[in-house]
Amino acid sequence: MVTDVVQPLIVAIDGPSGSGKSSTARGVAERLDLAYLDTGAMYRAAAWLVADRGLTGADEITAAIDAADLRISLDPTAFAIAIDGTDVTEAIREPQISATVSKVATIQAVRDILIDRQRALIAGAEQGIVAEGRDITTVVAPDARVRVLLVADPAARIARRAAELGEKVDQAQVTDQVIRRDADDSTVAAFTEAAPGVTVVDSTHLTLVEVIDRICALAQEEPDLRPGAQDT
Repeated sequence: MVTDVVQPLIVAIDGPSGSGKSSTARGVAERLDLAYLDTGAMYRAAAWLVADRGLTGADEITAAIDAADLRISLDPTAFAIAIDGTDVTEAIREPQISATVSKVATIQAVRDILIDRQRALIAGAEQGIVAEGRDITTVVAPDARVRVLLVADPAARIARRAAELGEKVDQAQVTDQVIRRDADDSTVAAFTEAAPGVTVVDSTHLTLVEVIDRICALAQEEPDLRPGAQDT
């Protein structure tokens, strides 16, 4: 019997700073022709808004994020993000945002707001989606068909983040951003150990292509669940 299956393929990738989540998720999305959601960018955009408005209290921060018009591209080849009409695609990568994003991301009410938006974006991606962040495999999309915890040793993660930022920050700042942010975020998101059913991929000694290969292999083991797919 032939039936139509309408559930899209969802790939959820979590991991600590510098593990290669963003590059890997974009690569998997491109290869499998899926949408791509960078949830960390949403928290960075929220942190940018807080800094831009000089907000300090948790209640006023939460209210501002709740009211904000946050728009994020799901195209893995053309990432862009804007908040309240301001394009912050480049601004959210500045060192000062990296240094303060955890202060916003650890407010549970803010997380609740952004998690709801992330779930809506995932649900609306009819072609399927690769979503990456801290709590995608456990909170945002625990029923994703493919769930991966991407890890790497601290030295590798610090080196990658330093290469990404270039001369914008010194080594001590990079180390603080990577190690401290992981410690801060681990108080509200479980990404230090894999939940049941989550596959661990250690990228320490792997190239980006090798990591993408491994996750794509996991995805290709799953049946094609995108709209119009057929099962016998």
